[in-house]
Amino acid sequence: MFKAAVLLSHQYNITIDGEFLGWQVAETTGGIIDALSDACRAVLNLNTVGIIGPELSRESQLVAPFGEKLGIPVISYASTDPDLSNKKIYPTFYRTVPSDDTAASSLVKLFIRYNWTSCSIIYQNDAFGSGGVKAINQAFNQSKLTVTQMVIFDIGYLGFRGDLKVSLVNSPTRIVIVWAESIYTSIILQKALDLNLVGPSFTWILSS
Repeated sequence: MFKAAVLLSHQYNITIDGEFLGWQVAETTGGIIDALSDACRAVLNLNTVGIIGPELSRESQLVAPFGEKLGIPVISYASTDPDLSNKKIYPTFYRTVPSDDTAASSLVKLFIRYNWTSCSIIYQNDAFGSGGVKAINQAFNQSKLTVTQMVIFDIGYLGFRGDLKVSLVNSPTRIVIVWAESIYTSIILQKALDLNLVGPSFTWILSS
């Protein structure tokens, strides 16, 4: 889609300082230093006017201040951490997707609709996970809903901090929210299946 927009700008003779827009592509790997390194190489010998991406919130938290130092916008198509909306900290960061505050508000409406009052949350230990949990906690507190416990899924060693079965079985709620990227959600769900922690005893709600 981005390349199509650039090609259309050429077709309609849209320029910046008399020059047509060009692009350079770098694929990030999820590592924040790799994302910053790619951004540095991309702007090294080019008259860069903006950065599209990165995808992940943890990458954007590092690349956005870099863009600010250069005086160029950083526009992510997938980073949803609510903290990135703070213009005092990230004045040149923009995104084309809503923040996790919007998703948290939708969860509140879902809980009210079905008269649910509490949940457990499983989340990945990075900016996306912690930002989502923060947004859910704030939205739930405002609506007098309860997060009974939070279980961390460590993306470093791809495992849970603590005993997942003990945590969920001993919890007073049977509603489980998973706040993780799809690549980690599949691992979490497979573990839940192996431990017989799925329906009809448990209701799972996924962020992706």
